[in-house]
Order: sequence, then C-alpha cells, then structure tokens
Amino acid sequence: MKQIGIWMDKQQAHVVRLHDAGETLETIHSNVEFFNLKGSSGSRVKWGGTQDISHESTYLEKEKHQLKAYFNQLAGAIMDADAIAVFGPSDTNEKFKAALMADHKALAAKLKNVEKADSMTENQVKALIRDYFRDKK
Repeated sequence: MKQIGIWMDKQQAHVVRLHDAGETLETIHSNVEFFNLKGSSGSRVKWGGTQDISHESTYLEKEKHQLKAYFNQLAGAIMDADAIAVFGPSDTNEKFKAALMADHKALAAKLKNVEKADSMTENQVKALIRDYFRDKK
C-alpha cells in the first residue's frame, strides 16, 4: 500500500512517501506570489487626504489561479497513492481537499485525513506522517 502524507501551506508542500525501507521526502514549491499593498503617498489636497487605490480583487484572482496550478502540480505528484493524509497550519489544506474533490475525484476518494498541524521541520513532518499511518493500521 502506497501511503503518502503531505504537510502543506501556501509556500510549499512536503510530500512524504512511506515504504518498507523507510520514507522519502519531496518538497514542492507553490510559486504563489505574496503581495503587500503600498500607499501612493501622494497628496490629494483637493480631496483632503491621500488616496490609495487597491486592486485587491486582481491580487486575489491571481492568487486563486496560482493556487490552482499548485494543487494540480501536487495532485500529479501523488497520483500513485493508495492512502493520503494532509496536514498544515492554515486553511490551504482545506482548499486542497476541495480542489481534489472538484478536479481529482479518484484522489479525493483516497483522502483519509485533513488536519491542522503547526509549522514543522522536515524531520518532524516525517515523524508526524509515519506516526499517523502507524496508528491507522
């Protein structure tokens, strides 16, 4: 049985594959751009203050497309899984679950768990996933 655990956030996903000889870890980077709104610092004396124009909807739409590409890349990397567990500190793991259910139904059926987990080192990620699947036997 090919058991795969994923610890993910918006920046990267650590994919841990468990096998008889131990485990392997692969890191997939998301390439999702983070944006910081910057003020124009221009004075608008006529209107009584500065005016900053925010194109937040443009940024959010761009992020949505980048996340979709990230999730598709991740789904392609785990196609051979028999059982999948997903962990992460933010809601990205829930968004990944929704993307699997919408676009990759065969993988969504193999999804055993989606759970919150704090930020971790690579060794902690391996231990978390190893322990999760050992306890589920």
